[in-house]
Amino acid sequence: MATYSNPAIDQIYELLFCDEVELYRRDFPATEYPWSTLFDSESGTIDLERIVNDAELETRPKVLAANRLRSLGRPLDNKRLFAVIVEVGMDQGLDVLAAYEDGTARYINYTESMIVWDSKTEESNDLVVDLFLASRNVVEQIGPWDRARLARPAAGNIRMTFLVADGLYFGEGPFEALAKDPIGGPVVAAATKLMQFLVMTARP
Repeated sequence: MATYSNPAIDQIYELLFCDEVELYRRDFPATEYPWSTLFDSESGTIDLERIVNDAELETRPKVLAANRLRSLGRPLDNKRLFAVIVEVGMDQGLDVLAAYEDGTARYINYTESMIVWDSKTEESNDLVVDLFLASRNVVEQIGPWDRARLARPAAGNIRMTFLVADGLYFGEGPFEALAKDPIGGPVVAAATKLMQFLVMTARP
């Protein structure tokens, strides 16, 4: 079942989670690194580890490579946090904020408008760092989810998803409860600040 009525927005939403490499085939050249490695089902651990450790690459192919390594029985031996995705279910739709280790971010409003933040600034970097610091505290206290990613959260709920080297972590509950939670609350607060920055900065 689609999350958004606009198929293009729905696909962008799915791409946020970096858990299906084939979704990227339409937009990235299969003959160029790192996608040539990621799209090749025969790629070995050395090539995949090269992607994860490549400081010049954006975060998303690194998550895809880490996921492949895990599927090959060679998971990374750390809890490196690659991305934080915060979803807020509403009666009118779904608000989603995604922030990545490289400082980029995406925001999809429940109205299906979208902000792509690739032009990193000192202020945006600081906000992403704050979000990652709060998220790291959550990751250190919970374990990875060992099943398929869940469908969108119900109206009134907030879900915090963490893309970590050893798997997908998440926490979910009523918005008001998690916003006041001593562990989850700082993530909600930091995500809200980043979202507000993106909205204000993107205004013409």
